[in-house]
Amino acid sequence: MGDKDEIVQRAKLAEQAERYDDMAASMKSVTETGFELTNEERNLLSVAYKNVVGARRSSWRVISSIETKTESSERKQQMAKEYREKVESELREICHDVLNLLDVYLIPKASNAESKVFYLKMKGDYYRYLAEVAVGEQKNAVVEDSQKAYQDAYDISKSQMQPTILFDSDLPLTFQSSTTKFSTPLIRPACWPRRPLMMRSQSWIRSMRIVTRTVP
Repeated sequence: MGDKDEIVQRAKLAEQAERYDDMAASMKSVTETGFELTNEERNLLSVAYKNVVGARRSSWRVISSIETKTESSERKQQMAKEYREKVESELREICHDVLNLLDVYLIPKASNAESKVFYLKMKGDYYRYLAEVAVGEQKNAVVEDSQKAYQDAYDISKSQMQPTILFDSDLPLTFQSSTTKFSTPLIRPACWPRRPLMMRSQSWIRSMRIVTRTVP
């Protein structure tokens, strides 16, 4: 456990230095020890990978825009395409890394409903990130995987968590904005958490709508 505590401290130091790749590597090592993560460790893991994947998602959007607008030069367009594909490869690798940690270590070891919901929502998020750069049938598949993870999280939260805990999470907003490939909302509850929570999650809702739009 001493080694584990030292690695966690390194992750915290990396976070302060805004070296999120190092932070993610440290928290991956902690996860692979096989012990159930504490709430603090769980949050460190989430923050680390969210920043690591977030940087690639941002880069992908910028490069995709440049690729679309670069019409005057075929060479420049090709360069943008190659760079976009490089970023896509990095993004997919990160997402699959997180999904593997979730499936092999985190979800099986989760001993309480709150942790299970946290990890299942995280699983839905990383499938959603994969969907942002996927096309065709592959996109359909990862969207379905994302929705299944969110649905599983929602079911557990409704049956096993106290309403006060559920309302403090942003999980309900996931289902308010999630849709199937036929554009049918998965969940239509009568009301959701108070307005401040909804305001904090608007950007997330918008991104979810983009990913789960109707597939021809």
